[in-house]
Amino acid sequence: MKIFILSLFLACCFCSSVTAQNNFFNSKNAYLGQRPPNDTPRIFAQQMLVPDSGIAMDRSAFSADGKEFYYCNAMHWFSSKGNKIRYFKFDGTKWIGPFVLNYGYYAPTFSTDGKSMYFLGGKGDGRHAIVWISHRNKTGWTSPIVYLKKDYGLYDLMPTHSGTFYIGSNVSPGKMKDYTNYDFCTLTVTKIDTVVKSLGPVINTPGFDGDFYVAPDESYMIISYKEKPDFECELGITFRKPDHSWTVQQNLGPLINDGDAHRWGEYVTPDGKYLFYTKGTGEKDCHLYWVRFDTLKAKLKKEAFGK
Repeated sequence: MKIFILSLFLACCFCSSVTAQNNFFNSKNAYLGQRPPNDTPRIFAQQMLVPDSGIAMDRSAFSADGKEFYYCNAMHWFSSKGNKIRYFKFDGTKWIGPFVLNYGYYAPTFSTDGKSMYFLGGKGDGRHAIVWISHRNKTGWTSPIVYLKKDYGLYDLMPTHSGTFYIGSNVSPGKMKDYTNYDFCTLTVTKIDTVVKSLGPVINTPGFDGDFYVAPDESYMIISYKEKPDFECELGITFRKPDHSWTVQQNLGPLINDGDAHRWGEYVTPDGKYLFYTKGTGEKDCHLYWVRFDTLKAKLKKEAFGK
């Protein structure tokens, strides 16, 4: 019996070791081989992400296995002219890239199964907000096609495991460019209808509410809040309660919210360990940042629920 228990213990240790070794996020090559930050945000891979003119900004995305990284390379703020989605791939020994996935798009966002990717931008008629989608194939990705097309705001769409999407929207036909009344919303897509519903006044404000990240299990959202008229803001977090309501926003702290700046493009890595976001006071100092997040989230969750 003792021999059996010992054998079982050693087998479990071996399996755990293999799992750890196979977890790319725990390897030295993870995150483009960059040195991870602690509680103080750090610019992410600045020299790698800007091989020519342009700004690395907006939402980024790692594949579930950590071996692909997608980001937006833009020429200007508030203009999609010259936008490109670039990406890196790990070839087994090193990261290669950046390559251009497509032109004119931004905010790459994986579907929860990793088989599709959503984008904003692209060519439109000027009267509709459009969400685009690409699908994986044997050679890479299909060309983007229209997934949603509405005459109201469709901003920063993100999927969840439940099938519900989250999005920034004003749900006001004909007023998609009126950003003063955008809310954080849920979005349900069926074959016959698209239903957008505001998350309510606890986390929404009278101004613009549109930049966010929602966890795939919908347990929390990271939001840009305290928006000023010129969109300078801070980052906060809200947790979903058992009754599906949301806690009051909690500030992510002075190391992240270190003075007036635009902060958007929130994204948490698939291992839940790091928060990525874009920050700048203008085009010249705009960068993609990352910071240790799992410990901060645990602390703020304990404060939110009092335990």
